[in-house]
Amino acid sequence: MNITVDHGNSAAKVGIFDNQNLMEKHTFTAPDALKDFLGQSIAENIIISSVRIDAAEIARWAVHSKSKFILHHTLPMPITNLYLTPGTLGMDRLAAVCGAKQTFPASHVLVIDAGTCITYDFIDKEGCYHGGGISPGLSMRFQALHTFTARLPLVSPKDSAPLTGDTTEKSILSGVINGSLAELDGIIVQYEKKFEGLRVILCGGDSAFFENKLKASIFASPELVLIGLNSILNHNVNQS
Repeated sequence: MNITVDHGNSAAKVGIFDNQNLMEKHTFTAPDALKDFLGQSIAENIIISSVRIDAAEIARWAVHSKSKFILHHTLPMPITNLYLTPGTLGMDRLAAVCGAKQTFPASHVLVIDAGTCITYDFIDKEGCYHGGGISPGLSMRFQALHTFTARLPLVSPKDSAPLTGDTTEKSILSGVINGSLAELDGIIVQYEKKFEGLRVILCGGDSAFFENKLKASIFASPELVLIGLNSILNHNVNQS
């Protein structure tokens, strides 16, 4: 059994895997709850990605795990990383493309992670990761319009927006929502023209918002990062 821990700024997502199969998923907002859970787990292997708490400390909580790994760009990967500055690459992006390779192992894949930022990451059918793009997410766009202007209000996202806004609020909704959708659709089209048979995977906190609004055929995988972490964990356990 494997444990994967993805600890973000506000919560920790934990996956329990039997080989490649996700058996359980848990979310912890309190460090003590995560500590208690890991202390009781009998899973043999664990991998940790953390931006909030020291990953080495989290590893110590898993007292029954024999093989412990901390996600870092120097850790052996089941992909070929062609990113020119791997030390600056977000570990969630790296884990996501590893998850993409496991999900569609013989395809070109574009991973779109719609969260605080919208990230685009491309891995080819040979398993080579090339990089991608980063742009502001939905909430960041709304916040920026309010913060960097004198009179524009802070608007909350709505499920849809008119093309032509007849109030300031509706105009902001139109610009942010329709603009974001146009961005995603446009980037997908560019990749589809360049890479035949492209698969698109959507993940992240805002994935449910975009899932049924995009023109392209996409595969929604909310647990892609956990799947990728497990792929990296299996790769390292099998090498040891």
